[in-house]
Parts: sequence; C-alpha cells; structure tokens
Amino acid sequence: MAWFKRSKEGITTTTEEKLEVPEGLWWKCPSCKKTIPTADLKENKYVCNNCNYHPRINSVEYFWILFDDNAYKPLFEDLRPTDFLGFKDLKSYQDRLNDAAQKVNVSEAISVAAGLVHGHKLVCACMNFNFIGGSMGSVVGERIALAINHCIKTKSTLLIISKSGGARMMEAAFSLMQLAKTAANLTRLSEAKLPYISLMTDPTTGGVTASFAMLGDLNIAEPEALIGFAGPRVIKETIKKDLPKGFQRSEFLLEHGFLDFIVDRKELKDKLAEVMAILLQEK
Repeated sequence: MAWFKRSKEGITTTTEEKLEVPEGLWWKCPSCKKTIPTADLKENKYVCNNCNYHPRINSVEYFWILFDDNAYKPLFEDLRPTDFLGFKDLKSYQDRLNDAAQKVNVSEAISVAAGLVHGHKLVCACMNFNFIGGSMGSVVGERIALAINHCIKTKSTLLIISKSGGARMMEAAFSLMQLAKTAANLTRLSEAKLPYISLMTDPTTGGVTASFAMLGDLNIAEPEALIGFAGPRVIKETIKKDLPKGFQRSEFLLEHGFLDFIVDRKELKDKLAEVMAILLQEK
C-alpha cells in the first residue's frame, strides 16, 4: 500500500515538473455551473447538454453550425474600420480597433459568408460580440449593404445573426446613419422578392434592435436571449417600477408578438432550411 499513501514527508514537486491543464480544454456553464469538456460543448452545437443554456458564440462558430460541410466563402474582409473622427477617450479608437482585431481574430463586429444550408443558398451576416461589444459602426452597415447586394446578385436568402450592444459611440452620427442605410437596403431585398431572416441572440440591443434586427420577413430568436432597445436596468430606473419577470427575454417577446418563433441552436440549421424552402416556394 506504499503507493497509496505518502511514505516520506516533505516531498515537493518543482514548478517545471508541474502539469498544467491546457487552456480551453474545459467549459463551465454560467447557468448550471456544470463543467464539461469543450469538445462536448462543440459537438452539442455550443449548447449546455445539462441545462440547454446557450452561451454567446461568434461568427466562426455559427458558420460551422450552419453551412454544409463547413464550406463557405468569407465576403468583404478587405473592408476595415478606420478612425476618421480621431476619437479618443481612455485610448484612441484606432488603438481599440487594433487591440480588438488582435485579441479576437476577426476584422469587425460583423462577418459575412456565403454558402449552402442543406442545399439552399444563404448569405449569413453574423455579429461578433467580442469585437467592441458587437457595436454597429459604418463598416458594419456597409458590410450588410454589400451582403444584400450579393443576395440580389446570386438570388440567395439573407440571414443576419444579431448580437450587439448598439451603435458605436466612437463613430458618433456616422454610426447612427447605419440604421437608415440598412433599412433602405433591406427594402431593395424585399423588392427583389428574396427572404430576409433575422435571428436575434443574447444580447440584441440599441440601434441594432431599432433597425435591421426587427425588420426580418421572419424575426426569430434563441432561447432566453435579451432583446430590447434600452437595457432593463435603465428602464427600471426611468419608470421607477419593477419590471415583469423575464422582461425583454425572447420568451417574453414571443408572448407579446414581437417574434415569430424561438429556435434552439441545435435545430437551427434544419429549421432554416425548412423556412427557406417555404419562403422560396420550393417543392
């Protein structure tokens, strides 16, 4: 039994000999606190297999979930944001852009890709919350406009996956102009009789909610997503009243007629293919 209990006192292991668990090997659910291997989380379409919690993911993960054989073509990556106002708070806007691009390995708060979903042509514009809070700036608006042009050219369905804190203050009024710009371009898509599906995820707020996120032919959401213009804390402080349980969550919005349906991430691809077939009147 000597192997089972320490027979000598004072045995120590040097720092060099200690084994560290590789970063990113495990994932702890913020909801149920269960820890599972990250590989299992990915296999379950980035949904907790214990409590069905939907953690925040970004464009790379959504593209992997949606596109057939993970085959897609990135679009408009050469279009990058610039600090044309010379904005500076604690640090310059350009420094924030450089830091964000370096840390999260995406070039903007929205990424666009084209591919097939069960054989149906889809252009997906997916927001990256880890890039300056998924804030909407001029390049976000322009990439959406170009994605709409691509849809019209290729006769594809447009899916925008929203996840945003709102307009980007570092671009001031230029950011707010994207509300009108995206709405006007979506009118062109409608005139071309091509479907636009808006998927709102946690959180979808501010100018994004006030523009393209709520203009879909179908407005859908993931479970328990926070969706609204101002946050619940701001609203509560303004009206000086307690808010209803689940206020601004996707289930609350569905009950009050703001959403068409809620879709589980594990069923998203199949549901989208079914919806596209109906909207495009395919047999």
